[in-house]
Amino acid sequence: MSTKENKKIECKQIEKKEIVLFDLDGTLTNPMIGITKSVQYALKKFGIEEPDLWNLTKFIGPPLMYSFETFYGFSKEEAAKAVEYYREYYSPTGIFENKAYDGMKELLESLKSRGMILAVATSKPEEYAIRILDHFEMSEYFTYIGGALMNGRTDKAQVISYVLETLSANLDKTIMVGDREHDILGAKKNHLDSIGVLYGYGNRQELEKAGADWIVADVDELREQLIRLN
Repeated sequence: MSTKENKKIECKQIEKKEIVLFDLDGTLTNPMIGITKSVQYALKKFGIEEPDLWNLTKFIGPPLMYSFETFYGFSKEEAAKAVEYYREYYSPTGIFENKAYDGMKELLESLKSRGMILAVATSKPEEYAIRILDHFEMSEYFTYIGGALMNGRTDKAQVISYVLETLSANLDKTIMVGDREHDILGAKKNHLDSIGVLYGYGNRQELEKAGADWIVADVDELREQLIRLN
């Protein structure tokens, strides 16, 4: 733990954490191939060729509408159509071009055995999140899996608020874990402490700027930090 992080603990009385909200993409699983191929497929429908999938990893994390509008200058109507095209590829194929991070199931098992309540708060449509976690046999660890709606709730702060309300969560005893600024900013809007992870698709500068309370390098360090806070 860095000196900066030590000072934070000394200066702020930290409530013991009993509830952990996890982002999905880039935090629980690595969805790089499925998401980027789905974006590639959607862009091609607009005559945009992007052969390098790594150029599309910026789509991992933020809501899709936001990404198409921000990264390609699409109008709201074009972005909505792009999301439809994205789902044409993603729903049958891209959803399972995905991989659980090494050690993740062991981390979830460890936290659950300590009596912690685990939940998911993702910008991915809820039905997709459930299918993915069922596929990787991780659903059993979560009290609730909350996500976006196909035509509605997409903003990360809204998703987090929805999950908190569903759990009747004590905010002081809850923490958000994610790899992108949207996870951290969404947590802050809901008055939650947060942990940023560096093994996903955000970097330290992004997470620090967003105001992550702690930043960890890998799954092992994430487990250590969560146990320390419990």
